Amino acid sequence: MLRFFFRNPLALFGTVILISFVLIGILAPYLVPYDPMETLYIDGKLARSLPPSRLYLFGTTHFGRDVLSQVIIGTRVALIVGSMAAIFLTFIGTNIGLIAGYFGGRIDNVLMRITDIAFGIPFIPFAILLISLLGPSISNIIITISALLWRTTARVIRSQALSIRERPYITAARVSGGGHLRIMYVHILPNVLPMSFLYIALGIALATLFEASLSFLGFGDPRMISWGQMLYYAFITGSTRTAWWTVIPPGFCIALFVIAAFAIGQAYEQLVNPRLRGRGQPF
Repeated sequence: MLRFFFRNPLALFGTVILISFVLIGILAPYLVPYDPMETLYIDGKLARSLPPSRLYLFGTTHFGRDVLSQVIIGTRVALIVGSMAAIFLTFIGTNIGLIAGYFGGRIDNVLMRITDIAFGIPFIPFAILLISLLGPSISNIIITISALLWRTTARVIRSQALSIRERPYITAARVSGGGHLRIMYVHILPNVLPMSFLYIALGIALATLFEASLSFLGFGDPRMISWGQMLYYAFITGSTRTAWWTVIPPGFCIALFVIAAFAIGQAYEQLVNPRLRGRGQPF
């Protein structure tokens, strides 16, 4: 797997970018030149919407805060929401798909109808309603994303479990007295885990994108700085028309983070499914 990732340009690009964001997030308190929430002044005047300069490399916001410091500290929200939501939604989707595919029949019908309902619920209106009830916070955003985005994972894992449960070694496990839980989680789960790991990578990208969308709409955690929240404040203050430096850095970081996660997911999909590899792809 490591050899494939090092020889695959797409995987290498995504891995380098994602590791860079992780390091920035870990070292954020030591990298920020100013307090991200500090109101800056120059000669007693508010440093409002100043363009990039030697003093403020990415300029300042409408409220006189350093853009670079906010971009750096916002990396943490992207990493927390992306990783935690991806793990939770993959965990939920994998278990629902595993149970539905293994038992089949009425249990399969009930779980798949619930999945169909989840597919029919538009995410943004659902998220706005749920966060309005629970309150805007990082934990509630993670819960909201995990509560709805497990549906695709469940469908894919179910289809794999339906195929695997018919194999001879599963029949042998039943004959030898293996219980349902043992067969599902000892004999079937290891065979669907590679696909689950794929949806963790894709879930990181989707969760980050949806968190930025919710923050841009004003439903982000007001106590934490995120890239989507930076775009929200730039929009409501009119800085999108007059101060491009308050928009491009967070927007570029969102795009780069999502592209990197999707690149890793696509490369990993080629690894677990050799038929997707292009001709001449080194391995």
